[in-house]
Amino acid sequence: MIYGSPALRRAVLLANQTIPKAGLAQLTWGNVSGIDREGGFYLIKPSGVAYDELTEDHLVPVDLQTGKVLAGDLRPSVDSESHRAFYLAWPSIGGVTHTHSTNAVAFAQANRDIPVLGTTHADTFNGPVPVTRTLTPEECATDYELNTGRVIIEHIGDDEAAAAMPAAIVANHGPFTWGATPQKSVEHGIILEAVAEMALKTLALNPTASTPAHLQERHFKRKHGPGAYYGNPRP
Repeated sequence: MIYGSPALRRAVLLANQTIPKAGLAQLTWGNVSGIDREGGFYLIKPSGVAYDELTEDHLVPVDLQTGKVLAGDLRPSVDSESHRAFYLAWPSIGGVTHTHSTNAVAFAQANRDIPVLGTTHADTFNGPVPVTRTLTPEECATDYELNTGRVIIEHIGDDEAAAAMPAAIVANHGPFTWGATPQKSVEHGIILEAVAEMALKTLALNPTASTPAHLQERHFKRKHGPGAYYGNPRP
C-alpha cells in the first residue's frame, strides 16, 4: 500500500531536498515531515538516507496516534516522535522541519533566545525565538525524542501561539520549525537561520542592540492576521 497522495509525497520530498540546497544541514542532519490528517498519518524522511539519494519511495509513513511505521522496511528519522508531538498538539500545522543550521545551533548551544533586533525577524516571528529549558536526565533516558517535542510545546503553548511563533530552538540541540505545509516549515527554517546569523553579527557590533516594540508589531501584523496587506492573492 502506498501512503499519501501524490501531492503530499512530492511536497515532503521537495521540502527535504530544500534543506541541503539552503545550507541548513550537513550530511543527513535534518528532516521534514508532512501530515495527512484525514488519514491519520504523516510522511517523514528515513533515518540516515542522503538527500541526493532520497526518493518518494523512501518516505516513511508513521501512524499519528501510535508512532508505528505503517509500511516499508526503513526506519523513520530519529526525530519522528518530536514531529508527532507537534502534530498532536497543534491541529493547524501541516509540516515540521528539524535542522542543525549553524547560527541557530549557536544560540541553542549558548542557551539563548534569538532576540528581535530588526524587521526581518519581526516579519515572521512574533517575538524572540525561544530556547527551551534543558531536558532532565529522566527525560533524556526515556522517550528522549518525544520529550524534545514536549519541551517545545511546553514553551510555545497552544495552536494559536504556534502560528505566531513557528519556531523554537532546543537547548544544546538545535532548531525546529513548523508551518501549514512541509515547504512552509522549511521556509521558516531558512528565515530562522538568516535572522540568527543577523543577530549574531548585530550583537558583535552592538551587544545592547534592540528594536522598538511598535516597529516589531507593525512588521508582524502587516504579514499576519486579519489586517495583513503584504503580497498579492494567488491566481
